[in-house]
Amino acid sequence: MSLFGLGRNQKTFRPKKSAPSGSKGAQLRKHIDATLGSGNLREAVRLPPGEDINEWLAVNTVDFFNQVNLLYGTLAEFCTPESCPTMTAGPKYEYRWADGVQIKKPIEVYEYRWADGVQIKKPIEVSAPKYVEYLMDWIEGQLDDESIFPQKLGTPFPPNFKEVVKTIFKRLFRVYAHIYHSHFQKIVSLKEEAHLNTCFKHFILFTTEFGLIDKKELAPLQELIESIIPY
Repeated sequence: MSLFGLGRNQKTFRPKKSAPSGSKGAQLRKHIDATLGSGNLREAVRLPPGEDINEWLAVNTVDFFNQVNLLYGTLAEFCTPESCPTMTAGPKYEYRWADGVQIKKPIEVYEYRWADGVQIKKPIEVSAPKYVEYLMDWIEGQLDDESIFPQKLGTPFPPNFKEVVKTIFKRLFRVYAHIYHSHFQKIVSLKEEAHLNTCFKHFILFTTEFGLIDKKELAPLQELIESIIPY
């Protein structure tokens, strides 16, 4: 049974966003498809010669959003408020939803709270599926904001563009961390662990190439990262 045919939940799964035909993003999308088809993930993440780094970050951000969205969407029926009452990544890591506010208490468990500064100003603790729902809605809002991710050729990216991208990738990583720690046995039972590992390896290689996630944020999956991507 394919992971992609299982448990699709319309509240968490969204259609792919794609760059307009003929745009720079569409050209870079073809380059990504070609290099991924070669099977060389390290080559696939590198900035193509002569290309703008912000354009490259933008098109890949959309791709990784789609990828994580699909992976989680296929597991949504197993990730419920009852099975996952908090957004955790193993016994020592608990993620909380707040819009840009990260709070760490001096206890054994790491706690991340979410608030977007607009609809949710006070950081709140939510279940894993609700956390992911908030996260995907927030990322989609960033991708749809043309002042952050411009669609028209020649429109400049904002000065803080990479910081926005880093926040997106940091939060997408948390979904991977939750899947591995809370749902990996389901992945194994479906014989889809190789696919998950390949997606995660691609994700980590890209974030490493462009310094998108601080090492301390990777702690929940550090052993896995070192096993599949030897430093």
